[in-house]
Amino acid sequence: MAKFEISRRKFLTGASLGASGIMLSGCDAFDSQLGVGSGLRSFLENANGLTYRAQRLLAGSDALAPEFTEADIRQPQRPNGVTAPDDDVYKGLLANNFADWRLEVSGLVEKPLSLSREQLQNMPSRTQITRHDCVEGWSCIAKWTGTPLSLVLD
Repeated sequence: MAKFEISRRKFLTGASLGASGIMLSGCDAFDSQLGVGSGLRSFLENANGLTYRAQRLLAGSDALAPEFTEADIRQPQRPNGVTAPDDDVYKGLLANNFADWRLEVSGLVEKPLSLSREQLQNMPSRTQITRHDCVEGWSCIAKWTGTPLSLVLD
């Protein structure tokens, strides 16, 4: 029978991957440590920036998500969370067909703005069929329509 041996490098690699998986599986547990200026948040932001730069280096700066055809859509897009909240604010907006609802763009932005539903619907839009990969483990190809962010912020 062969003797089982594991090198220190393989052990450290496996342990690091295992610890990463455990940490990411409980993302909600770290919410309290993700405030602006926290060490964990800075680490994750730097890792995200590194991933972004590596992706741009490998795929080019203009690489977009692959697009598909209507024939590639196999199931409807699954909503995430509650689709009809049971609170008074939502019910009031629904009763008025969301005429009073506004999209607020504020915080650390150069041009804060407030857009009504009607303003958003009157903007030029783009439709695409792309694959959505959810962090919860499911994925689907779905049709999306919306206003490109650059049109809103320009």
